Amino acid sequence: MIAAVSIGNALEYYDLTLYTFFAVTIGKLVFPGHDPTSQVLLSLGIYGTGYCARPLGGIFIGMFGDRHGRKAAVNLTLFLMALGTVLIGLSPTYAQAGVFAPLVVLLGRLIQGFSAGGETGASTTLLAESAPEDERGFFASWQGASQGLAVVIGAALVTGLNLALPTEVMSDWGWRIPFVLGIVIVPVGLWLRRAVEETLDEDSRELNKKRNPVGEVVMVHWSKALWALLALLGANAAYVTLNLYLPTYSVRELHLSPTSTSFAALVGGAVFFLTSPLGGILADRWGRKESMLLSRIAIILAAWPAFYIITAWPSLPVLLVTVTVLSTLQGLGCGFFIAMVENFPKNVRVSGLSATYALGVVLSGGFGQLIVTWLIDATGSRLAPAFYVVLIGLISLIGVLNLNYRKIHETGEANV
Repeated sequence: MIAAVSIGNALEYYDLTLYTFFAVTIGKLVFPGHDPTSQVLLSLGIYGTGYCARPLGGIFIGMFGDRHGRKAAVNLTLFLMALGTVLIGLSPTYAQAGVFAPLVVLLGRLIQGFSAGGETGASTTLLAESAPEDERGFFASWQGASQGLAVVIGAALVTGLNLALPTEVMSDWGWRIPFVLGIVIVPVGLWLRRAVEETLDEDSRELNKKRNPVGEVVMVHWSKALWALLALLGANAAYVTLNLYLPTYSVRELHLSPTSTSFAALVGGAVFFLTSPLGGILADRWGRKESMLLSRIAIILAAWPAFYIITAWPSLPVLLVTVTVLSTLQGLGCGFFIAMVENFPKNVRVSGLSATYALGVVLSGGFGQLIVTWLIDATGSRLAPAFYVVLIGLISLIGVLNLNYRKIHETGEANV
């Protein structure tokens, strides 16, 4: 179960994270004639716009998962993510197609965003509902681990290509290879998930087809959705800034080589992958709220010193140590995923989690890279990303403290 859901999810997030490795390259190819800063901002703007489709995907795919089953929902997202990724990989350059070039990239990102909006809620719910009673935090934490694995797969491939191909070739067509390879998520994901059992019983499916799960979240469970949204803000801001944005930041601000920064991202993803299940175990042993608070406060306290150190001593060894520490702190907070699942009742679980997760990603993560890049340029301070993480992290503590921490088995749900 863990392998089937997590590896399939990792392959999807691999496609999603590729863009951050090539944001500078894509900016140069589809926005020529602009200065380097504008190219990066426009490229990251397209990346962020893709996140705007996430709430829509969260609503439709979440409702689909509550009506037709969790397994059906996660399989649907496989096809959508592959389609969006291949569109980006095969997109023309501005020299070939003019303004049509950035529009193709934008369409690919919108499809990716729509898919990812429903993937997280459906796959996390499937993991949690399939787990033994005392290991649900551990099972759900593999959602975070799979995202770390996605960074590892993407960074490993990008690092290998940077070493094997000349810089000119990578900028010309080599960057397309990882995107086109993203099509393998469909056969691999379906093969892995073929034996996964559905956790939503037939009676619940038929009942949910007669009701509106999203409407019920808004009208009945709005307070749960609000606290979940606030709690998600800090996690998304930290993950996007400290994991996904660092390759772009390290190249642009620290002037390190793309090979060095992609290797650092690989190390960070590996650490996040290894420590996320430990975070789930902590949530099972210590409690959901306690493990989340410990991780969030630690990240808030570490963000500014981390960015100060890597800007004062910009080198690969320093970057590796910093990334390792930050990824460990984030991984140990992955009990947060089971807290999100248990926050909502069974009949609206995928809809509630998908919609709030998608909206939280848009607010604090989708345009996070664009915001911090702009903040650096506007303030002249390379420490701006740290202040962004700290501010959003402090706001998110309100949600962490008010989440519904009642465990699944305490709700009397027979099939879980």
